[in-house]
Amino acid sequence: MGELSHVTGAGDVRMVDVGGKPISRRRAVARGVVQMAPETARRLRELPKGDALVAAQLAGIMAAKRTSDLIPLCHPLPLSHVEVSLEVGAASVEITGVVETTAQTGVEMEALVAVSVAALTVYDMAKAIDNAMVVTNVALVEKTKEPA
Repeated sequence: MGELSHVTGAGDVRMVDVGGKPISRRRAVARGVVQMAPETARRLRELPKGDALVAAQLAGIMAAKRTSDLIPLCHPLPLSHVEVSLEVGAASVEITGVVETTAQTGVEMEALVAVSVAALTVYDMAKAIDNAMVVTNVALVEKTKEPA
């Protein structure tokens, strides 16, 4: 296990210096789940287009673009692609976030923030009918880096 990248040997927090790193094409995929009652999932599935899931999708995309405003030591990045998809299952909504950039640092945090905010938006939209929902399993599932 390596050292914490945002903490100096003296224990001070710092933004990582990526200035000497080459620019590369980077991609990260994150997933998360909102567990809910089957009746809540049924009601979400039956909503018309332009529904709460679209609001969650847009919230996730907007959040990815604002990650450096939300997490103090993240670098602001020029995102070239953000995709957030939501799949309603029998008793859950699975959310996938894909983020891409060509930069000197990765987009893992942007993908995780996109999924987290989309999940919280689903929760907010459905909490009136199901206050036992749980946001769970938010995780980075893939990251790649290739020459630019």
